Amino acid sequence: MVTTPELIHGYIQKGLECTHLEVEGDGQHFSAVIVSPAFAGKSRIQRHQIVYAALGDRMREEIHALSMKTLAPDEYQG
Repeated sequence: MVTTPELIHGYIQKGLECTHLEVEGDGQHFSAVIVSPAFAGKSRIQRHQIVYAALGDRMREEIHALSMKTLAPDEYQG
């Protein structure tokens, strides 16, 4: 099965409360802008770990390259 931005969007949204979520990609490389209250007071590494936890094993099996911009709602200028 080919991984799509829409699939990754669904995986993240299912595992993490997001107030804004954008995922783009070409089937190999993906980028995401993720805004979640769960990120408040967390470091960048902690925020990425939260997203990795939401994606679970998919990060190793399906998603080979994902760059993320992770923001708390008060940091997002959308």
